[in-house]
Amino acid sequence: MRRTALAALCLAAAAAAGLTGCLPGQDKADSKPKGPFAGLTGGEIADRAMKATTGASSLRLKGDVADDESNGTIQLDMALDKKGECAGTMSMGGQGKADLIKTGDTIYMKYDEAFLRAQSKGESKADTDAAVAMLAGKWTKMAVKGQDAKDIASFCDLDSVLGGAADVNSDATRGKTTTVDGTPAIVLHEKDGKDRYTLYVATEGKPYLLKIDSTSAKDPVHLTLGDYNQPVPAKKPAGKILDLDALGG
Repeated sequence: MRRTALAALCLAAAAAAGLTGCLPGQDKADSKPKGPFAGLTGGEIADRAMKATTGASSLRLKGDVADDESNGTIQLDMALDKKGECAGTMSMGGQGKADLIKTGDTIYMKYDEAFLRAQSKGESKADTDAAVAMLAGKWTKMAVKGQDAKDIASFCDLDSVLGGAADVNSDATRGKTTTVDGTPAIVLHEKDGKDRYTLYVATEGKPYLLKIDSTSAKDPVHLTLGDYNQPVPAKKPAGKILDLDALGG
């Protein structure tokens, strides 16, 4: 179970960070544009958005990313910060839900029955029933020392997730103005071969990245970003916690 959850989390991190790598060059098409960011090209706006976004101390990622392993979709809702703290939920193909909290050197996870059964395909009914009986609806914990745990911890570190994003030079083009969850934004369009990317950048306050949509056939991504610089609710769960390290898991 941990390995499957790990793959999902790392994929989300790769999608969020890798998308910014598809922003080469400088935009020559915009000629003294007016409106929000007057006088700036789409590429210059994108560059400012990446610098503002990577400069935030924390943020929340919410949306869908592709899972190469299952050829399905991962639903993600996760707050994370530069201290390596994170808290949120994930689901794979809409089948159940797993909760994740990382605080300090400990990772806490809780799976519902639907998630456990979906991720146990190929296992015997007896093994699946045993896993459900032991884990479903219960908080588990593991120390950040094994490779799986270290990789999950890396995802929880905002610097790792957005690593290198501030250094891109974009050739995005300007689009229309709109709103994302009530926040005024400008739409930017980016191409990379047959893939198309749409970025939504806040036009009020700091130019934070608010939304990413990718029509990539291989790695489609639909993510919203918000709750910038807000405290991450990463606290040790109350009640009994199953120690996976003590069980050798």
